[in-house]
Amino acid sequence: MSVRPWRDIVRRQSRQIMVGNVPVGGDAPISVQTMTNTTTADVKATVDQIRRCEDAGADIVRVSCPDVESTTALKQIIRATNVPIVADIHFHYKRALEAADAGAACLRINPGNIGSAARVQEVVNAAKANGCAIRIGVNAGSLEKDLLEKYGEPCPEALVESALDHIRILEDHDFHEFKVAVKASDVFLAVAAYQQLAEAVDCPLHLGITEAGGLIGGTVKSSIGMGSLLWFGIGDTIRVSLSAEPEEEVRVGFEILKSLGIRNRGVRVVSCPSCARQGFDVIRTVQTLEERLAHIRTPMSLSVLGCVVNGPGEARETDIGITGGGAGKHMVYLSGVTDHHVQDADMIDHIVALVEAKAAEIEAGETAAMEAAE
Repeated sequence: MSVRPWRDIVRRQSRQIMVGNVPVGGDAPISVQTMTNTTTADVKATVDQIRRCEDAGADIVRVSCPDVESTTALKQIIRATNVPIVADIHFHYKRALEAADAGAACLRINPGNIGSAARVQEVVNAAKANGCAIRIGVNAGSLEKDLLEKYGEPCPEALVESALDHIRILEDHDFHEFKVAVKASDVFLAVAAYQQLAEAVDCPLHLGITEAGGLIGGTVKSSIGMGSLLWFGIGDTIRVSLSAEPEEEVRVGFEILKSLGIRNRGVRVVSCPSCARQGFDVIRTVQTLEERLAHIRTPMSLSVLGCVVNGPGEARETDIGITGGGAGKHMVYLSGVTDHHVQDADMIDHIVALVEAKAAEIEAGETAAMEAAE
């Protein structure tokens, strides 16, 4: 294969921390996060939601801990789930102490917001004792009053100064297991703030465009903002903030990473927007295939093209491909090579079976390779 330097992403060098058993920063894969929207004290509902997020591929899940009922439930939630859990704490330092003791892998807390140096020291001591990381989360919508007075409005410099102030507090307490976010709902503001912060610190950065919107609008904003940063090598872990179910945030996160070739999970679908030349209903076919192939975790590519204009060219670049033909008879490509035809009525079941078989083949090969290496 020819070298394509225009595809290279040179990742910013950051130090690595651990969030539970998930490495963040350094050369670790960029992790995908989300946040539950259930009442944390409702253990069953929260666990069920986290498990759906796990199925979607979430590496880390955050839960709100605004009260003692939530931190009391946290221990049961952590015991019943597999991903590291981040406890979202805003102002009450005791919630942070309780969450750390309950087994949280990370505390989302801004040390400058919790009061005296003695309180900060208590939180740091609890984090150290329990092996917790800390995420500093600066948000344009909740900047400190003195910074708003200084700068007049939320701006990149204000977000970065806030982050550096919080970082300094942790470092003064000899705590270094932290990551930082400087989020804003304005794409330009967020991107500029992250770019400035990336040059000022070596800690891992958690990317997000906050309050991005609904599934479509929020996906677009997040893709533009986080995609721009990731393209330039900035970012170690991401959350797509959507007014949608948390598992949708996870799926969109992986789609962003897949589109940049940063991290692959599941089936990457290449499909046409459809036109009058299509030999089958491309839109409905792709919708059905995405639903029926959502369980596939093995990375692979599938092209679904309605006609022979671009179909063969796209199929040559994918593991499995199909192009529309006449009289309800369509061409199937395997590893880029024409292989056989399939009829309309059998097409979707046939593609699903091919993808599942390919996934099993890839997984078997990986297992054999690992056994041989041992």
